[in-house]
Amino acid sequence: MEIALYSLLFVAGLGLALVASDVAVAYTRALAAALGAPPFIVGVVLVSLGTDLPEIANSIAAHVQDEGDVNVGDSIGSTLTQYTLVLGLFPLVAGALVIDRRQIGVVTVLTMSGLGLTSLFVADGWLGRGDGLVLVAAWAVFTYVVIRVIPGSRPEDPPAVRLAGRGGQAGVVLAALAVVGVGATVAVRSLVHLAELAGVPEFVIAFFGASFGTSAPEIVVDFTALVRGSPAIALGDALGSSLIDATLSIGIGPIVAPAEVTASLALTGALYTLVAVGIVGGLLGGRRRHDRRSMVVLLGLYLLAYAVLLSAD
Repeated sequence: MEIALYSLLFVAGLGLALVASDVAVAYTRALAAALGAPPFIVGVVLVSLGTDLPEIANSIAAHVQDEGDVNVGDSIGSTLTQYTLVLGLFPLVAGALVIDRRQIGVVTVLTMSGLGLTSLFVADGWLGRGDGLVLVAAWAVFTYVVIRVIPGSRPEDPPAVRLAGRGGQAGVVLAALAVVGVGATVAVRSLVHLAELAGVPEFVIAFFGASFGTSAPEIVVDFTALVRGSPAIALGDALGSSLIDATLSIGIGPIVAPAEVTASLALTGALYTLVAVGIVGGLLGGRRRHDRRSMVVLLGLYLLAYAVLLSAD
């Protein structure tokens, strides 16, 4: 009975997120055009912050409950999920994609830097307020670097939306992304309960189950953007969300309440994700395109993580 209930909640949560994502993408495109901003930058800065609300909320809630493993596992797992599984599935939705070497190169290096800091901080089995402050500050600095270093591009032609004002459009984007977050939160909690019923360890639940669930906003928003012909927003959100997960998401929790983490699992997960992110960035930047061949590599990296984390447990 419990399995059926949580499975139903998972499907319902994703359904709600999907409906809201369509609204979010339309207004994001309109807002980018109104601001004259490149869609990729809007995806990195604005959309990613909205789709990452579940990870941020989970980080705070986990540390308040003295469950540092849930925060670190979810945040690092989400970084891996978005760089491998989410990006890996892009060609199935939109075919071959042209990749800007500077865009993916800059965000990849910054994301790896965030994961490097995380590896350093979790090695002693403790995440303190100082660690959290450094990670949150790193996110702010990294975001500024992305805006300044990545060159602009011609804004997309906006779709027709009801609200014309930039303030109203920004409000609709944030509200729609909040609804996406609610749907994803319902889905992730259902996944966690299902994993708990199966007796899976807490860190592994967070790394795989929770991270997939909290990455649901990115999945539905990015796939909707690809279907609507906005690959720059999709790529910007996927990469920007990974950057947030590697810095802000991990750091916000210990600022509120420091907590212990399982050093061996956290360090293994962080280092594996760091290497995987580097491989993905190097592969896509080197090829300057993302198609089904690179898709196989990205999905393989995601699946390999199961073997690595389960063997480290």
